[in-house]
Amino acid sequence: SSAPAKPAPVAAPVPPPEGEPEGDKPVGDDHYCEMLCCTFKYRPWLDRLKNYRFPSSIDPLTNLMYVLWLFFVVMAWNWNCWLIPVRWAFPYQTPANIHCWLLMDYLCDLIYLLDILVFQTRLQFVRGGDIITDKKAMKENYLQSQRFKMDVVCLLPLDFFYFKVGVNPLLRFPRCLKYMAFFEFNNRLEAILSKAYIYRVIRTTAYLLYSLHVNSCLYYWASAYEGLSSTTWVYDGEGNSYIRCYYWAVKTLITIGGLPDPKTLFEIVFQLLNYFTGVFAFSVMIGQMRDVVGAATAGQTYYRSCMDSTIKYMNFYKIPKTVQNRVKTWYEYTWHSQGMLDESELLVQLPDKMRLDIAIDVNYNIVSKVALFQGCDRQMIFDMLKRLRSVVYLPKDYVCKKGEIGREMYIIQAGQVQVLGGPDGKTVLVTLKAGSVFGEISLLAAGGGNRRTANVVAHGFANLFILDKKDLNEILVHYPESQKLLRKKAKKMLKTNNKPKDEKAAAGDSLIIPPKADTPKLFQAALAAAGRMGGRGQLAQLRWRLKAMQATQVSAGGKGIWLCFVRVPALPDQLYRLSLRCLKGVSSGLTHPTPPKSPVHQRSPVASHKAHTHLGEEIFSKSSDSLVTIRVISTAQEDEEILAAEISEKEEEEKEEK
Repeated sequence: SSAPAKPAPVAAPVPPPEGEPEGDKPVGDDHYCEMLCCTFKYRPWLDRLKNYRFPSSIDPLTNLMYVLWLFFVVMAWNWNCWLIPVRWAFPYQTPANIHCWLLMDYLCDLIYLLDILVFQTRLQFVRGGDIITDKKAMKENYLQSQRFKMDVVCLLPLDFFYFKVGVNPLLRFPRCLKYMAFFEFNNRLEAILSKAYIYRVIRTTAYLLYSLHVNSCLYYWASAYEGLSSTTWVYDGEGNSYIRCYYWAVKTLITIGGLPDPKTLFEIVFQLLNYFTGVFAFSVMIGQMRDVVGAATAGQTYYRSCMDSTIKYMNFYKIPKTVQNRVKTWYEYTWHSQGMLDESELLVQLPDKMRLDIAIDVNYNIVSKVALFQGCDRQMIFDMLKRLRSVVYLPKDYVCKKGEIGREMYIIQAGQVQVLGGPDGKTVLVTLKAGSVFGEISLLAAGGGNRRTANVVAHGFANLFILDKKDLNEILVHYPESQKLLRKKAKKMLKTNNKPKDEKAAAGDSLIIPPKADTPKLFQAALAAAGRMGGRGQLAQLRWRLKAMQATQVSAGGKGIWLCFVRVPALPDQLYRLSLRCLKGVSSGLTHPTPPKSPVHQRSPVASHKAHTHLGEEIFSKSSDSLVTIRVISTAQEDEEILAAEISEKEEEEKEEK
């Protein structure tokens, strides 16, 4: 049998530090909530309520607490608007329930009074472009406004007439004049709702229901005035009075028909007014509902209009169906993914500062991760964010093709793209996902842009941000330090990316004359034979000059690269050409393997006419950028001249550092 498990040791309580009383605890540490094995600290809601301080000023445009308060004010206003006609017309207010009606009435009056004394006197306002938050100024602004006058009229104490005429609900009719709070609540609520058109539809429907509600109350009052069941036109007193009168009001205002004919003059006049009011009210409601629905579907209507126009254009020019299907697919995906066809149309009406704030929230996290832009001026990044444009690519669309000049940088916002390569150009080298960046070196490449080295294809639907080289150059004009840093980074990144290919061709890239094949074996044998002859003969002289040129080249160090071509008298043309090839092979082993940065370095020198020269004279010619110098030096022998080509390396290195 297994031994009984030992109880887990309990950690001894940690004694308080010396000098601190054991009973003293930091303020707020005595409230804890234990849940399972964890202990959570919390502050009771009662303490929060006690410590709450009412703000001295309220922003009516952005303060959600004020919107919530307006909701209670509107509820009190609706109580008066809906129930005052009912209590006046229908016999629902009786001595038995009069206390409940009065309690609700005075509760609504209290809300009205708090709105005047507490909230309206603390509302901020704009004067001369400044937001005024001074208490005295805010109170004076409210007292001088039309809103204050209407609020005072709403609270006229007509209730004192209850002692003389009894509790008549019509004495509370001024409470319905607080309509300005209702319209303000509508504006504030629509500003914070993502789908405000739903609330507009509900509000328009409420307008229609309220008009029917008032008409039903008037019909019951007319029936009571004529006498219930006195004629076939009035209410007969059977069933639920409100429901039956409301049904009559619906048939009248909507002009459905099937109503009994009025008998008396009062009934005829009442029915005519009902018909006229019903036609007018119903047409207004239908028109307003149409406007609400039209505003809600304005974007969808614009999208359909653009698509229909595009399809009509493609059919007119007989565009192939495959292309038409791709265009339709682009329209549908762009609309469903973005809710619009062009994001710039949404932001064009906003000030520049607001467009920047939106661009920072949407794109800054992605752009800040680009290695090329790290360390640059922060304001330059902000200016660049405003130049980004969004483009949607369909599946299998080419984002860029191999060999084309790159003038854009791409940032993947959504979707994936594939980099294709290999012998057939269809092998997937890498798949880039959302947040990846490619093509950034093309923005700062010399010579007008570097060529793409691979095809980039959209794997599915891809949403990309594009930054043009032209836009970046316009921005960098104002940030010279960032421009230098970006060009330096671009050169380093370009060298790193092309390092394997550069190492193979480094030996010949820095030469004005491209490297040839190795020295032919026939010429090597001739030089060896000349060496065995003890320094006699023309080949021996050529060999001696080659050694001297090599020693001069080594001693020159970093001053330049010299290629000396010596014409030996009576040397056959075939051997002379072989000697040139030999010299080139020697020079290729001495030059630094730094490839030229652009084709502008590989240029021919300016032609120089041949002239008779004296001993020691030289004829030289320089290229337009002074990087290549060609010299022709005369020697003691008439038939012998030395051709020297100098390529400056220091100037090229200094330009790269700049």
